[in-house]
Parts: sequence; C-alpha cells; structure tokens
Amino acid sequence: MSLLVIVLGALVAAFAVACILLPNDAIDYGTAGIAIIISKLTGMNLSEAVFFVFLPFLFVGFFALGKEFLIKAIFGSGAYMLGLELFERIPFELNTEHFIAVVFGGAILGAGLSLILRAGGCIDGSEILAAMIVSKLQQKSGRNMSMIGILIAFNACVYTAAFLLINRNSALLSLLVYIVATAVIDHFTDRFEAIKQVTIITKEPEPIINWIRDDMHKTCTVMDSAGAVAGENKTLICYVTYFELQKFREKINEFKGGAFITVSTIDEIISSKTRGGARKNH
Repeated sequence: MSLLVIVLGALVAAFAVACILLPNDAIDYGTAGIAIIISKLTGMNLSEAVFFVFLPFLFVGFFALGKEFLIKAIFGSGAYMLGLELFERIPFELNTEHFIAVVFGGAILGAGLSLILRAGGCIDGSEILAAMIVSKLQQKSGRNMSMIGILIAFNACVYTAAFLLINRNSALLSLLVYIVATAVIDHFTDRFEAIKQVTIITKEPEPIINWIRDDMHKTCTVMDSAGAVAGENKTLICYVTYFELQKFREKINEFKGGAFITVSTIDEIISSKTRGGARKNH
C-alpha cells in the first residue's frame, strides 16, 4: 500500500512541475531543481537529468537508511521521472498570472511530496544528504540535530545558481514555490525536518535497546514505568530523524512481547556538560 501512495505522490509532484511550474518560469527545489537547471542549460531531457542527479543519492540512501528506504526511493523516483515524460507531452495551460500559477503549483507539489514522505519514501536527494549528515554528526558528537539548517543551505545554493545561471524572476518564483510547498508539507507531515522523539513502552526492552544501539547506532534513555493494567514495564526514549523514524515503524512489530510507541516533534534539545567537559550519556 505504501508503494502505491508513493507512486501517486510522485505523479502529483511531476504534474505540478511539468504542467504548472516550468511553463510559468519556476523550478522545483532540492536535487530536482539542480536537474531542471542542468536541463535548461544543456538541453538534456529533464527526466534523464533527474535520473543522473538523483542516482548518487540513491546509493547514499541505501548505505545510510537501508534497503527498505532504497526500494521506496526507487519506486518514487521512477514514477516521478515517468510522470515528467508523460506530462511534458500533455498540453496544459493555466490562464492566470504567474504568481497565482506558481502558488497553485507549489501547493500541488507540496501535496504530492507529503504523500511520499508520509509513506516513508523520498524523491529528493537533498533530504537523503541531510539525513546522512545529521546521522554522522550525531554519531561523532552525541548531539541530536534537526535537518532544517542543512536543507535551507542546500536550497539556498540551488536558488543562487538559478539566479546566476537562468534569470532573477525564475529564482524568485522558485523561492515562492519552496515556501508554499514546504508549508503544505509541514502541515501534513508535522515538520519532517525536525527532530522526532520516539517513546517506546515494552515489557521486553533488551532486544529493542540492542537494535537501537547496534543497527541504528544511537543511544536511548531507559526508565522504569508501570501501567494500570499491564503492570511493570520499561519506557525507552530515543531521538531520531524523520527518515530514521520509518525504520522504527517497520521494525517494531518484529519484537516479541509487544510495544507501545508514541512519536512527538522536538524543536530543540539542550544538553549540559559534566565538569570534565564530557557530555553525559543516557
């Protein structure tokens, strides 16, 4: 079912780009934006440019986020490229101002990307890159970080390139696309770029703790807790990125003994240091 949702979201996003944004002199953001710039400058077929730009990020996503993510990314990117090929050949015109068309196209793009993200997929390499960088920084520093700074920096480079290599209007309209699309995505995915707190209540915590430590390369806080019906159990708290959260959803049903999970969005984590300057481990 999740693959069908990803394919549907990718086709919606492709329609927004091919039929609304590009005819109105705007481009997508992230690696799709890079592909559009390359296509405009070289004359390369757009779907081919998307493929060559996104391909390295697929390999990165496989090693950083696992096989399940790779399968979903392949389905999503494949549907997106096929959608671009199809919709570029279909005559479609909005008889309205560029500004209104771009806002409308950005909203449709955001809706398509929201479907993909909610199903655990991805068609944008910048999100894979950000997730990988955050994961590596967390492993080295022990600090949990949001992806938002990395994504903003990446897209700032894309829009600067559009400003310098295409034209000023295209860059400004594309920035509007980013603002509208991300507003829609944040509404439907509860800000996917933010840190996620996963709280797990279980009677058999050891297999889950071992998996978090050995496979996810993360630590977690363990507390004693009790339920009015279930009785004594353990509560585990772990902080992950949105894409790492998909691993939890896929894996948690494999553990024996059952587990109850809640997920919340965290704006900021502030940690103190011990006297020797070492960061406390949970």
